[in-house]
Amino acid sequence: MARTPPALKPAEASLNLDNALQLLRQAGHPLPEGEPHSAAWLQALVDGLVDLSSRDALTGLANRRSFELALAREIDRVARAGEPALLLVLDIDHFKRVNDTHGHASGDLVLKAVAQALLECVRPMDMVARVGGEEFAIVMPNCAATFGEAVAERVRRRVEAMPVAIGIAQQIQVSVSIGGAFAPQWVRSTPTLWIERADVQLYRAKQQGRNRVCLEPSALSVVSAEEKALLFGISQFQDIE
Repeated sequence: MARTPPALKPAEASLNLDNALQLLRQAGHPLPEGEPHSAAWLQALVDGLVDLSSRDALTGLANRRSFELALAREIDRVARAGEPALLLVLDIDHFKRVNDTHGHASGDLVLKAVAQALLECVRPMDMVARVGGEEFAIVMPNCAATFGEAVAERVRRRVEAMPVAIGIAQQIQVSVSIGGAFAPQWVRSTPTLWIERADVQLYRAKQQGRNRVCLEPSALSVVSAEEKALLFGISQFQDIE
């Protein structure tokens, strides 16, 4: 016969939320308001932790996981609605030299300054993410080719003209290389293929001397063999609702 587990004492039954609250404090995130342990208070705590888990700790930008989820959603929207969308990928030029010369604390200041510059150059609907050490990405929904080119160049100029304070009376200048690719309209692609297309343009920007923008020639991107396989490997009736 199965044994009935002993009833929990009040102290054991209560939730220990000190660690969760400490995480929010350390991140500078607003603490939940209202009556502690009420339903509204607990929901605010959960929402805060979800927000914290989706952001890069240093810059406050979206982290790689959030970026990948947003990219997948955008690919699905482009395939269904056919609206143009642009993915920009960015590298801080010679960032290792910054760390080696000035130290990692200065490198962190550069990362935060570049992150802020990116946010100042895009629309509220665009997602800016830190996806690696000195690597950033911007997902731009409903983005016409000419507008995307203008934004990418605005980002490049903004970073180039931005002095970064790294100490008392000490500043350094940095630049970024930017590559961009448009999601093929009406085509079922994948995040990996879209990132690869943008990376090709980023490598081209670096090969041409860095501190420049290289985008695919047009929003009417050439559909890759992999994307053709995805397109024609799906039943023509699959998306009919």
